[in-house]
Amino acid sequence: MTADASPVPTLDRIRVGSAPDSWGVWFPDDDQQVPWQRFLDEVTEAGYEWIELGPYGYLPTDPARLTEETGRRGLTVSAGTVFTSLHRGPEVWDATWEHVSQVAELTRAMNAKHLVVIPSFWRDDKTAELIEPPTLTAEQWRHLSTGMERLGREVRERFGLDIVVHPHADTHIDTEENVARFLDATDSDLVSLCLDTGHYAYCGGDSVKLIETYGERIGYLHLKQVDPEILADVVKNGVPFGPAVQRGVMCEPPNGIPELGPVLTAAQNLDVDLFAIVEQDMYPCPPGQPFPIAERTRRFLRSCGA
Repeated sequence: MTADASPVPTLDRIRVGSAPDSWGVWFPDDDQQVPWQRFLDEVTEAGYEWIELGPYGYLPTDPARLTEETGRRGLTVSAGTVFTSLHRGPEVWDATWEHVSQVAELTRAMNAKHLVVIPSFWRDDKTAELIEPPTLTAEQWRHLSTGMERLGREVRERFGLDIVVHPHADTHIDTEENVARFLDATDSDLVSLCLDTGHYAYCGGDSVKLIETYGERIGYLHLKQVDPEILADVVKNGVPFGPAVQRGVMCEPPNGIPELGPVLTAAQNLDVDLFAIVEQDMYPCPPGQPFPIAERTRRFLRSCGA
């Protein structure tokens, strides 16, 4: 180390992984996506040991087969993922629970402890058609907060998992204001946050500030960056999330924002064990594109101490 070099921090509370999303996988089955076997092979070769399930049905849903496929590659599952529309009220509960139970059962069978919960989009991510208003009424906010608390309680009681709610572009939990409103309206014992650094920056948020302000609510991390120049054009022209991704708004670290080193340091300072799962949205993408990016990203994160 040279005299002016800064020491690399030891981020021993951060467990780094990746996800099918970083291989351009958004759907259980799609001709533009790489086969699941290739994802598992390449995520292992890129140096990751933790993975998420991705969209339910992309990876094998038989626990015995998935355990065999991940085990022989030295991979362990960190979480499953579900999409919800709980702001629509009690009438959506039964359909929501059917979907959640399916994913939670597999997540538990893989000995993972987290369920990432993503709110539904308010506009179509391909056509930009408005599905519903982009802002919630006071009644819808109540439905959202009470529904998430119920989900957190029942997922824990029935499956032993903790839910971590994922703020996301083009959903109702997006900006600093809406994330704070959601956190303030929900029970910290039942509902934690999956902070996605890219989506939060996409919506104008400061990840370090959020960690420092609501540290006890941070239960999980997704590591992602946005290209500020592309983002400025996306915001200016009201481009929906899907086309924005196709333009490359989510970029390879360390080429975008937020700077991940300070985010990881802030997370380490919470002094709790956290998963930090790399997710670089790039659906669709050429099949040969994800692996070298994943390899470089893992190398970069090691340089940050993770």
